[in-house]
Order: sequence, then C-alpha cells, then structure tokens
Amino acid sequence: MARLDTLDLALLRALTEHPKAGALELSRRLGVARGTVQARLQRLEESGVVTGYGPDVDLPAAGFGVQAFVTLEIAQGALDDVTADLTAMPGVLEAHATTGSGDVLCRVAARSHGELQQTLLQLGRSGSVVRSTSVVALSELVPRRVLPLLAAVEDAPPARAPGHRAVGTPGPRPPG
Repeated sequence: MARLDTLDLALLRALTEHPKAGALELSRRLGVARGTVQARLQRLEESGVVTGYGPDVDLPAAGFGVQAFVTLEIAQGALDDVTADLTAMPGVLEAHATTGSGDVLCRVAARSHGELQQTLLQLGRSGSVVRSTSVVALSELVPRRVLPLLAAVEDAPPARAPGHRAVGTPGPRPPG
C-alpha cells in the first residue's frame, strides 16, 4: 500500500482538474521540478495508485441515460461463472462481490427502459443467477470520487500506540 503525502495528493488533484496536462504543466502548477513530477507519477503508477489516464465519459451525454443497480443472488460456488457472464454483457459497467443478502452488486446502463429490461432479462438467463433485484437510479447525487477520501486520510492525525506520549509530556504520577 502506497503512503500518499501532500505532494502526491496535490499531483492527483491537479491531474483530476487538468487531465490533459503534461509533466511540465503539472510542475508549473505545483511549483516543483518536472523530474519530481515524473518520478512521483512513475511511483504512483508502479504502486497501482494511478491506473490510467483515460477520459471520464458522461454516460447520459453519450446516450445511456438509464442506469440501475442490480443485486444478484448466485448459485453456491458460481462466482467465476457469473463473472464470465457479466463480463460478456456490454451493459454491465461494474460488478462487485458483496456480503449481505445478495452475492453480487452490478451497475448497468442502457439507452432506454426497454433496453434496460433486455439487460435484466439477460442477467436472469445466466445459469448462475438464482435471483436478481434491481433499482433504477433517478439521478447522480455524488459522482465517483476519490480525492476527498485521500485528503481526509492525510488530514487525520497519525494513529498512535496507547502508550505513546509526546516528548516533554509528563507521564503518570507515582502514587502518594
């Protein structure tokens, strides 16, 4: 797990706000050398923190204005099979194995409610799916984001062992 410092977070924020910026532009914005930016980016990529630089796509603007979350209950031991089935469906944007009453939570997108229905029927035809429950998303309240989480971890005081005390802080007084 990579530990992110203030410069890493500033670099990630700058990349989020200016995704087309190159190393020179980022170095100007951050006030650090271009080599520093390049080294940090390489470290963030190699550690798996930065996984790509593809464009963010607004699905409604691209014609896919209907989205739903689908909870799947699957047959015992069928996670690999359902993963293959879900991967083969273009309308499945993401899927996660979960705890709780369902086994898999999917996010799906479609151009229309009719197309969504076809995707749901296709999910139901999977031999691995025992039951599915879906909810249609009406609007996006908070878009996918990671920077607030990363910044909150940086702002949090470091975890300390219970016996830790700052230098110069008196310890417990002896009795009497």
